[in-house]
Amino acid sequence: MSHPLTETLWDAVVIGTGIGGGTLGRALAEAGQKVLFLERGPAGQRSARNGLSEVFIPEARLARGLWPEPLHATVDGVESSFYAPLGAGPGGSSVFYAATLERPERHDLDDLPGLPHPAGGWPVGFDAMRPWYDRAAGLYHIHGTPDPLSPEPPLPLEVPPPLTSTEEALMEALQRAGLHPYHAHTAIARTPDCLNCLGTKCPRHCKMDGRSAGVEPALKTGNAMLLDRAEVTRLLGSGDTVEGVELRRDGETHVVRARSYVLAAGALNSPRLLLASASEAWPEGAANGSGLVGRNLMFHLNEMFALWPPRGTPDAGATKAISLRDLYHAGGTRMGTVQAMGIRASYGEIVFYLNRMLARSKLRHLPGASQLTRLPAAIAAQLFGHAQIFVGLLEDLPYPENRVTYDPAQPQRLSIDYTLHPELLQRRRAFRRAISRALKGQRRAFLGVAPELNFGHPSGTLRFGTDPARSVLDAECRAHGLRNLRVADASFMPSSMGVNPSLTIAANALRVADSLLKEPRR
Repeated sequence: MSHPLTETLWDAVVIGTGIGGGTLGRALAEAGQKVLFLERGPAGQRSARNGLSEVFIPEARLARGLWPEPLHATVDGVESSFYAPLGAGPGGSSVFYAATLERPERHDLDDLPGLPHPAGGWPVGFDAMRPWYDRAAGLYHIHGTPDPLSPEPPLPLEVPPPLTSTEEALMEALQRAGLHPYHAHTAIARTPDCLNCLGTKCPRHCKMDGRSAGVEPALKTGNAMLLDRAEVTRLLGSGDTVEGVELRRDGETHVVRARSYVLAAGALNSPRLLLASASEAWPEGAANGSGLVGRNLMFHLNEMFALWPPRGTPDAGATKAISLRDLYHAGGTRMGTVQAMGIRASYGEIVFYLNRMLARSKLRHLPGASQLTRLPAAIAAQLFGHAQIFVGLLEDLPYPENRVTYDPAQPQRLSIDYTLHPELLQRRRAFRRAISRALKGQRRAFLGVAPELNFGHPSGTLRFGTDPARSVLDAECRAHGLRNLRVADASFMPSSMGVNPSLTIAANALRVADSLLKEPRR
């Protein structure tokens, strides 16, 4: 039995409703195009406020807006399976994010004298991207203050809420240490009734994500529709044209068709779908003439540490308000931003992170292992008191052998193969030393010893470029060899940058939407 939405020829079908898909779909719908969003998860209740959890039942995970299957990761040859921070529902993973939207530095995109770019620079440079960053900042109502170290014109920022006593004390302590903190750029309008939904769904509309700033405004235009519980299985087509999207819904197979198709399922799922679309026309998978689909996978490396406010500072709760870039590119080494995570060193948070590390350790198969984290977490919670958790985001670099893997016998399995390269580990040691030097005299403590990949920041698996032999997408994020398929998620990035990827995903989605709207109507 066909579904009514499958009987329409849409202007655009958008696979995925996160930051990229939601932002692009909104831009197309507001321009008058007929847009169909395809989303794996259910629409759910708008008032829900659950966060990421270790629920193991796929149906229960989907009901909470979480990706139902675990990620199978082979890191440095060690296999493990765990639930990555991935969403499945309107807004995708972004409904759980902490809403940090920072613009990268010029050297993140451009190949500069004295600052060579590890990938030779992006095909669309900083100056070309800047107006799209500005537009995305307005769309997502970014609050904050300019980075005092940046020579670039600042983003159009909205006035942030006043600092709490904890934030003021930390800001002053960092400034006395010779650092240059600023009010982090966040897409949360902290209204009087704001619940400060960092890491959880926001039941109101003060946190801007792929749902509240993308899908919902698109639906309000009357030009967009959402088909939820739609598990996309493959792309259909021949030659240089995608002719349909095959999906499963409620046990039935459907095909939806459009003039243009946009893949925005995330940097792990988008390449998996292209590889699953192998056919007589595309024997190596859709858009895979270069053999690079799924390769050049990057994350950030997290350096988490607790930082105590000066003694006697009143406890005003967790802060997300502080960011600094003093260590962004230090001593000729590509490092990254340092920012507050918006969480306290509380018992629940410590248990969560200890269990996540345990799931990727050799002790993961020990019966009852997850219970063993409770006592050290309780001791740590007492020790840390109201310390704030900060993270340094260390830039990852692209290597073809780091990739999303695909097994035709298990087409829905999400899996990766990743090696921590020596240069990354060397830069990590330099980053930790730089953090320690910068915070000398402050009460602080690193929260990890082993390298910690940020599985919430995958990127690079469908990189864009000008050479079809060395990239998957062209400069407009159109797949090489497929005239009506574009990509609008973090897959397109040739480098991971030193900041959170969300603002860049949103800015690029607006740019891709603009290029789609300028195409002659077929």
